[in-house]
Amino acid sequence: MTDINNLRDKIDKITFDILKLLKERNDVAKEIGNLKNNLGMGVTDEERENQLRVRVLTLCKEIGLDEKTAMIMLNFLLNESVKIQSSNKQTHLSIFLKAKKMEQDGKKIIHMEVGEPDFLPPKIVKDALFEVYDMGYTKYGDSKGMPEFRDALGKYVTEKFQVKTPSQNILVSPGARFSIFLAISSLLNPGNEIIVIEPAWPAYRDNALNSGIKIRTIHTTLEGKWEPNIKDIESAINQNTKMIVLNYPNNPTGKILPVELQDQIMDLAVKNDLYVLSDEIYSTYAYKPWKSILTYGYNKSIITQSFSKSHAMTGFRIGYAISSPEIIEKMSKLQALALTNVSEPIQYVAMKALEADTTNNAITIKNRVESISKKAKTMQLDFVEPDGAMYLFVKVRQDNFDSVDFTNKLLDAGVAIAPGEGFGNYQGFVRISACQPEDTLNQGMQIIEDRLKCKQ
Repeated sequence: MTDINNLRDKIDKITFDILKLLKERNDVAKEIGNLKNNLGMGVTDEERENQLRVRVLTLCKEIGLDEKTAMIMLNFLLNESVKIQSSNKQTHLSIFLKAKKMEQDGKKIIHMEVGEPDFLPPKIVKDALFEVYDMGYTKYGDSKGMPEFRDALGKYVTEKFQVKTPSQNILVSPGARFSIFLAISSLLNPGNEIIVIEPAWPAYRDNALNSGIKIRTIHTTLEGKWEPNIKDIESAINQNTKMIVLNYPNNPTGKILPVELQDQIMDLAVKNDLYVLSDEIYSTYAYKPWKSILTYGYNKSIITQSFSKSHAMTGFRIGYAISSPEIIEKMSKLQALALTNVSEPIQYVAMKALEADTTNNAITIKNRVESISKKAKTMQLDFVEPDGAMYLFVKVRQDNFDSVDFTNKLLDAGVAIAPGEGFGNYQGFVRISACQPEDTLNQGMQIIEDRLKCKQ
């Protein structure tokens, strides 16, 4: 027993030493984060991380340490650095919350920071809200969603995408965001890696960090028309890579991938047995030919959809995921643990909303995107014409432009837009949402132009 106790004491000491070193490492990471922030640099440095991985693998060979264990530990440490350095990062949501607080204090704000359509949901939604009580949809239910709603969604998806989709392939969730949380949290484990093509909606990164998943970013550029390099994706895949996230039409750029490029990405995913998480909530706002990941018939794909954009039902918090029955089962178990089931009254209302014709919504948003695009061309803004969605992601043609500083000061002038750094390493960019009447958007664009001229 003496020998065992001595060895246990030794392990305890090593554990305490590791924790002390972790504290020291976190303090240094915080210093680096402050310097990066002052220099306008992004949080992650993929080239630096890749160099570190090579050195760690070399060390593993020298000291006889299992490479998989070392990579899991390295990913944990890198994620800790990202969390520390991202703590003060501002996104469209932080600007939105500031704008809401200012409105409560009496300030008038033009909201061009979030993708929230200003028009009302279809009238059938109002009628359904009145009748749901009498219909008896007021009880506990299936964690996957009401059977009749899933049946209706299956028929809707089958007709829309021309891919037979039975109800067993569908999970109803409180918004598409929760489907994304469920997919990442239930299918991946700490130490796994996920590939995200940036610029990207920050929820993918945030959900991965929350689950201890390492994010490998594929940086795309305005000059490259926001198209990822297939070789960059291929080189980012290793034994820890388990998922790739796609979001087309893209938030924030509005990009739709060329079909050939999308096919290549899917070939890579299949070859490497990766999950494909495809966020397709802007599919009803595609202004050029677009191909759903659902059409590939890949059983490790998870497609997320939402009523927030298509039916202007943001406050109802209702969305759904489409995948194989096995994946749906895993996701539903976590959903049951978190919230039992999605509100039955809201499910009923959304089921009735499927009967509505929302064609005019897409036409309205397209006209608004074209309107602000026309104005942006006359300003100090560079951008790629959006293929879909409801945003402009623009680069400001000014040296040392600080998007966070600008968006915060713009709030004082009564306009809310989103800083580019919320979508990745894009400090010189801002995202402008086209979810207001055209007169209001024109007023907002004029204020943006005036403020940009003040900074010259």
